[in-house]
Amino acid sequence: MTAGRFRMRPCAISGVEAVEADSAHSFGRHMHDQFGIGLILGGAQKSASGRGPVEAGAGDIITVNPGEVHDGCPIGDHGRSWRMLYFDPAVMAALALDISNGRTADFVFTDPVIGDRQRAREFHALYAGMTETKDTLAPETALLQLVASLAGQRRETQFLPPAISRARERIDDDPAAAVTLGDLAAASGLSRFQVVRHFNEATGMTPHAYLVQRRLAVVRQLIAKGTSLADASFAGGFADQSHMTRTFVRAYGITPGAYALAAG
Repeated sequence: MTAGRFRMRPCAISGVEAVEADSAHSFGRHMHDQFGIGLILGGAQKSASGRGPVEAGAGDIITVNPGEVHDGCPIGDHGRSWRMLYFDPAVMAALALDISNGRTADFVFTDPVIGDRQRAREFHALYAGMTETKDTLAPETALLQLVASLAGQRRETQFLPPAISRARERIDDDPAAAVTLGDLAAASGLSRFQVVRHFNEATGMTPHAYLVQRRLAVVRQLIAKGTSLADASFAGGFADQSHMTRTFVRAYGITPGAYALAAG
């Protein structure tokens, strides 16, 4: 389905989403609850990734990890085009177990941009297998090969100060619930100002921005399960469906309705 220049396509493997885009849209800081790997087909973009500022152009592989705060804007006046595959963490954990012969389910992308023609060819094969056939053998094979080639050095898990970890857990426990800076200050033992400053330093987002992203994740998961947009908006803690829709489009570049049709 399309939303402007964004299109979602069904995938042969459960737990995987395919997105195609050709856009000059600039994304603000946001995060996904999935792993993402994609290929820039044309144009170029710059972004502030969780692993530092980066630029990517045609032929470059781009990656993102769950919870990693990033943004993205085109370089130049003509936008950029790309294809992305997003994987539920359980999918990547199963792959990591296979690749490591059962030693670990841990996996993380270490490089936000990879300029490697062989990896680009492997991604082309993977994307075609995911979106052009219902047979899972070809995409499963291509996926294992690509992930294995990227499963090198692990990065250390991002360390959160205990106070900020408690504040984040207060949000994560119920993203739809109303929460104030006073609540987060009480949970963390910090002042309200300290919560804002240290939360932003540790996560790359203000507490409010993080709360919105967690609410969007709730909404996206509910829509994918067939929940109506109105009910998903309410369950996600948004004031109304219109507010949810505007926020969803800013974060993902596609309307909730288009996402519902593609996910269904």
